[in-house]
Amino acid sequence: MARVDVRPGRRACDRRAVPLLALGLAVGLAVAAVPGWASAAPNATRVVSAATEPAEDPGGDPPTTDPTDPGPEPTEAPSTTAPPPETTPPAPTTEPAPTTTAPEQPVPTTAAPTTGAPPPAPSAPPVRPSAPAVSPPAPPAGVSVTTDDITLTAAYWNAPSTVTTLRVTITNTGATPARIRLAYTLPAGLADAGTPGCAPVGGGAHRCGEWSSTPGARFSTLLRVRVDGDAWKRMPLSGSVRVTATAPGVPGPVGDDEGFAVLFPPGPPVPGIRLDAEAVSFDISGGSSGLDVRLGNTGRVDAEGRIEVVLPAGVTVPAPPSGCTTVDPTRTRCALGTLAAGRSAQLRLPVSATPEAQRQAPLAGAVLGQLDPRSGQPRRVQMSFRITAAAALATPVASPPAPTGSQGVLAAGAPTLDDDGAGGSVRRTAILLIVVSTLLVVFALTLATTSLRRRMTTPVAGPSTAPTE
Repeated sequence: MARVDVRPGRRACDRRAVPLLALGLAVGLAVAAVPGWASAAPNATRVVSAATEPAEDPGGDPPTTDPTDPGPEPTEAPSTTAPPPETTPPAPTTEPAPTTTAPEQPVPTTAAPTTGAPPPAPSAPPVRPSAPAVSPPAPPAGVSVTTDDITLTAAYWNAPSTVTTLRVTITNTGATPARIRLAYTLPAGLADAGTPGCAPVGGGAHRCGEWSSTPGARFSTLLRVRVDGDAWKRMPLSGSVRVTATAPGVPGPVGDDEGFAVLFPPGPPVPGIRLDAEAVSFDISGGSSGLDVRLGNTGRVDAEGRIEVVLPAGVTVPAPPSGCTTVDPTRTRCALGTLAAGRSAQLRLPVSATPEAQRQAPLAGAVLGQLDPRSGQPRRVQMSFRITAAAALATPVASPPAPTGSQGVLAAGAPTLDDDGAGGSVRRTAILLIVVSTLLVVFALTLATTSLRRRMTTPVAGPSTAPTE
């Protein structure tokens, strides 16, 4: 019987190639089939859901009694007046895009050629109009309040008390009609002078009746305030105003508040001394413009000059300049040396404030100036200055809270797998697995190809006849 002679080495090679080829193909198919390995950094859907609860109101000096607490309810709302004109930021001064025209063809001095048309003049690229700014929709309920300051004139020093007004401007920033209530707190030395529709509730706090307002309504009211003749001894003085709005179908009220400063003129009037202090303002980054104070000796003799700066809570002088010492966190005392008659000295102090104090702005500070002549009585005068902050104006009114992340949802700003950290290690592991599987597939294919090539090139032995017995 004829048999085909197959070499044992070739059969062993074929047996090794088939399992390796099958293993490489299986690993490659597994890598391609698993989406987590094929894409090591999947894109998570960022979901920002509309909030159903209003955010907490910005910080400030709230009234000692909550306006919603039971108490004497005013029977009517205060009278309203026309609001002051709104101060809108100036429109951006964007220069118009330059108009490009085709360059003029020079007048030929010789005859034009008979063949070939002149190339077309280059046309200006079309200017794509910018998309109009889309303002976010107004919340169902919203309210904002702005206040003026109580600014006293020099006539204050000649009266036992002064009656003035505090203007409060309210805006319904919601999309639905709302009922708005007003409450305000006056500092020590100030009292309500009989504002119609408002009633005291204790501790300097007052509560007023409510208005019915339409969406976008803006109006002002004037609060009558009496300033005692000795209130200047307590400077700096500041107060606060708070408004709340309730709308049908909106759970809970929304509110806004703002402070106001009580600004006294330099005094009590004393001959031979002059004091001046500039306002302090904090920009949106929290940086301060500093406090500039000027003390003048308008007398006829030389005197030793000294100033003392008193700041509200949360506002400090972090690094007193030379000649100044910190008496306590809100009080700084500076020696100016000898001031000749008719001369003045100017001092600049750096001022810092906590974020909470900036949100309560505007606030008031006080400066006390003193001259000690070599002969005669000391001359002393003081005044208040205003402290403002851009953070108070940038505080959103009833802003919705940021969405919280849950299973399967990443809040806006949450790190994805593309960021450094755990996502990077997962991606590196996936890439390593892909490279290893690719190498296995290439090795298996190379081994199979080599085996087939050997079988094709090696001559096959002819049939042999077994010897017969």
